[in-house]
Amino acid sequence: MYIPLLYYFKEILDSLGPFVDGLKFSGGCHSLMGKDLVREITDLAHKHDIYVSTGDWAEHLLRQGPSSFKQYVEECKALGFDTIELNPGSLNLPEEALLRLVRLIKSSGLRAKPMFSVKFDSSDIPASGDRAFGAYIAPVKEKTSERVEDVDLLIRRAERCLEAGADMIMIDADDVCQHAESLRTDIIAKIVGRLGLDKTMFEASNPKTSEWFVRRYGPRVNLFVDHSDVMNLERLRGFNMLRSNLGSHVASPFFLM
Repeated sequence: MYIPLLYYFKEILDSLGPFVDGLKFSGGCHSLMGKDLVREITDLAHKHDIYVSTGDWAEHLLRQGPSSFKQYVEECKALGFDTIELNPGSLNLPEEALLRLVRLIKSSGLRAKPMFSVKFDSSDIPASGDRAFGAYIAPVKEKTSERVEDVDLLIRRAERCLEAGADMIMIDADDVCQHAESLRTDIIAKIVGRLGLDKTMFEASNPKTSEWFVRRYGPRVNLFVDHSDVMNLERLRGFNMLRSNLGSHVASPFFLM
């Protein structure tokens, strides 16, 4: 498996490398690989000027205590990772503790990328037949008993992470922007308005969602996509850049392995 995996990865980078900014080991999959293999993958990514990020795996290390998290950060750096992702929802930590983790990552010379998600009442999503694509319409259903999280609280915590040195805020696709038919465009607009496009990355789980983001926020919006969607996204970016007379340079998406 060792050689075929590297060969497959090299084939992907040889064809898609110019259009990719970052590689992510999702779901802690790097913890199941040998260190030599992880190092070869990160080295290969760096040769293509691609940064390497962990997935939301750090929360599992915190169960063993703060010293284990520091050791995890040092090991990630030794393996060639550039960015460590933190999932505040899974970590279930006080805000000050989360900020300390961001500062610890930064002091180690790595980038910190907290990932936030917002939960809202499913009754806020109108039936697909009652809405235009990409447009939010006021709900007509009665409220359910689902927990609702205040988006302003999410934004405030994200702002504090950025003040502490976080390099990018990842917005989880679940609920907010996983499916184009149920995009909470009001929440997305509020996040972009407060945090800005440069410091915000959205997961785009399918090509239709990617298309909505590019059409709404332009070709330079930060999107996290599967490698199978890279060329389709580049086509959308290039088309919108030509329409906007922005030149021939195409901004790169983010890459999911």
